[in-house]
Amino acid sequence: MTTFDKREQGFESKFALDQEQEFKAVARRNRLLGEWAADKMGLAAEARADYAKAVVKSDFEQPGDEDVYRKVMQDLTGSGLGVGEGELRSKMDELMAVAREQIRSGQ
Repeated sequence: MTTFDKREQGFESKFALDQEQEFKAVARRNRLLGEWAADKMGLAAEARADYAKAVVKSDFEQPGDEDVYRKVMQDLTGSGLGVGEGELRSKMDELMAVAREQIRSGQ
């Protein structure tokens, strides 16, 4: 195996690891977002966990974050909470940073 092949293999391994960590971070962010929204809606502990799982599952409907955004926004609005688009998107960004840090630190 040449040095070039070893280097290429190293880049491929790093890319695969980065993709795996990003997938885990998105799932973690969605769980955290579900917990945040459940708290805002005043859900009990068991319902809070179930809701967080439902938010994670909602991400598999379409590529990107819009399916998660739409679910949480509809649920918050349906509960009578006036959460604006900017607030929800900011919370998603904030929790993404938290999730990435948690994944990097091995939590």
